[in-house]
Amino acid sequence: MTSGHPRATRPLTGFAGLLVSALLVAGCTANSAISVPTAPSSSTLQGPPHSPVNTPGTSPGPVSGASSAPLPTRTRLTEPTRTPSTLRPSATRSPPQTKPTALPGMPPVIDQHNIYASAGAGMVGAATAGFPHYAYVPHNKSGDVWVIDQLTHRVIRKCAVGIEVQHVVPSYDMTELYATDDVGNKIRVIDPRTGRCGRTIPVIDPYNMYFTPDGRYAISVAEELRELVWYDRHTWQIKDVTPIPQCAGIDHADFSADGRTAVFTCEFAGRVAVIDVASHQVLRTVDMPVRNTMMGPQDIKLAPDASVYYIADSDSNGVWVLNGAATKVLRHIPTGNGAHGLYLSRSAKELYVTNRLAGTVSVLDAYTGRKITQWVIPGGGSPDMGNVTADGRQLWVSGRYDNVVYVFDTRTGHLIAKIPVGNGPHGLALVPLPGRYSLGHTGITR
Repeated sequence: MTSGHPRATRPLTGFAGLLVSALLVAGCTANSAISVPTAPSSSTLQGPPHSPVNTPGTSPGPVSGASSAPLPTRTRLTEPTRTPSTLRPSATRSPPQTKPTALPGMPPVIDQHNIYASAGAGMVGAATAGFPHYAYVPHNKSGDVWVIDQLTHRVIRKCAVGIEVQHVVPSYDMTELYATDDVGNKIRVIDPRTGRCGRTIPVIDPYNMYFTPDGRYAISVAEELRELVWYDRHTWQIKDVTPIPQCAGIDHADFSADGRTAVFTCEFAGRVAVIDVASHQVLRTVDMPVRNTMMGPQDIKLAPDASVYYIADSDSNGVWVLNGAATKVLRHIPTGNGAHGLYLSRSAKELYVTNRLAGTVSVLDAYTGRKITQWVIPGGGSPDMGNVTADGRQLWVSGRYDNVVYVFDTRTGHLIAKIPVGNGPHGLALVPLPGRYSLGHTGITR
């Protein structure tokens, strides 16, 4: 998850309690650059639980017994009753025995060396080309969304949404925006043609939201419930639920180049969960070499040539590199304290890493992970989540702890503006966006 404030705790038992108990005695190894030549331990839902913390070269063994201890969770303004999930995938269901070369119905990959080739600077589709250039800033403390003109930096509208608004998510076809209120169990639709809020749709625990590459499903990332809720994206009827009890703090995701698998980060478990998109089944989990379980794996981004996934880990102060098959962690790239958000330049040559505790943005080579430069916010700051403008010239990110929005010049790294906003700005979205379709979050487009 991506809370920018201390989390409230609640008594939990079983594996969740064991996670935190072990964490209290774990050694601090997160600041080191680590090379991992072999695959770390992984498990499936059927496998034994892992110990909460392990170090490189050590495979966690089965754990017996249970203890009661609080698990880190989001600070709640209120604790409303959650809508229970009633659908569960069959325990005996198996993933398909044969798979096509790409997920049926997914737009074809045009350039294998750059899967983001259709989301380059200025490549805005005809359906969204006329949308006003606005930034949409959700606030998880004040429960509203502020609309800001990208050109003038003026706040033009404020829209009440609910209790704890986490992200503004562009729809699959980018013709709507969804403000996610995970505590209120709903999303509010925003019309990007006007910047005005519309209807409210009941959705179970929408901490984050993604869309399958074929456009068939909207996936609510139900962090509190440790599950994925699969909706028909047109009717908003629940079609399936995937429980992932081993993925405490499930929050961010990205999809393979062929659309057949999705990798979700597990912030409170120090691992990722790999999902078969067609069957909605958990294929495996992959542990990070150092399992940080307070503010561990956060944002994730597939490299343009699909060779690796980059995984920001706040407690490691850097980025883990997971191989393209999502089976083993290759290495770690130090970037800065509180590494959190990952954004690609419009050329897909650079990867921007927001270091939320350091007040910096690291610029990496998106293909090799080599560090190119680092941008520093004068006087410090807390860069969190956002996106790159359609022309590629600016990076907009929320200042999570400072109630501002930062605007960077991507050519120089210069801080163009610091715009005051509401209380607790989080998953900022920009409109319009280049690309053929959106995979969700704050605007992952391909």
